[in-house]
Amino acid sequence: MTRPILKKLLLIAIATLVSLTVILKGSIAQEIQTIIPSQDNTIIESATGAFSNGQGPILFVGRTNQPQNSIRRGVISFDIAKEIPRGSKITSVTLQLTLEKTPGGDQSIELHRLLRNWGEGISFHPGGRGDRSTEGDATWIHSFYDSQFWSNPGGDFSERVSAVTTVGDKGVYTWESTSEMVADLQQWLDNPDDNFGWLLLGNETVSKTVKGFASSENPEPSAQPQLRVVYVEK
Repeated sequence: MTRPILKKLLLIAIATLVSLTVILKGSIAQEIQTIIPSQDNTIIESATGAFSNGQGPILFVGRTNQPQNSIRRGVISFDIAKEIPRGSKITSVTLQLTLEKTPGGDQSIELHRLLRNWGEGISFHPGGRGDRSTEGDATWIHSFYDSQFWSNPGGDFSERVSAVTTVGDKGVYTWESTSEMVADLQQWLDNPDDNFGWLLLGNETVSKTVKGFASSENPEPSAQPQLRVVYVEK
């Protein structure tokens, strides 16, 4: 067999191998998992950490006109390691929230990765005023009321924005997948001890910008937060 023929056969073999590799890669099944929060809470601006809303049906985000134009921030976490097989590769993440209280016009709501663990107690209020903090609640100054504290009042979170979306009228809103959201979830899957969830940050520059999203305690299950995760199991 001549050298040109051998070379041609070798090129054909390489091309076939590349094609098979592409086909195999394209045939890798992507799994989809929808996850509900393991905990959520509204932290309420207060120098003493007196108020929280661990069991409230609404997560409030932004600045209110009561009392003293105080700020609300939502904190929310999902047990990624429990729901996604260890070693999987996260490829896409979306967060869905239902807006139920909307006095503040169109506002941008950002997700920021939390840097410290926090808690959800039994405090309850149906609205944005909050209730007296109970043991284990996250508050403005406490990560766990009343013995553990944030390093910074208002929560310890990354300055990097993981995702942002603008919300206006009542309805369902989605924070579409970003490379930052995917990186957050991959980190939480690979290192579960680092999973403290996200902080929801609204417009805090002026009053009456607050937004209220259905929490995991909302009586309407379809309105509760949902995290949709697409992944490849290795």
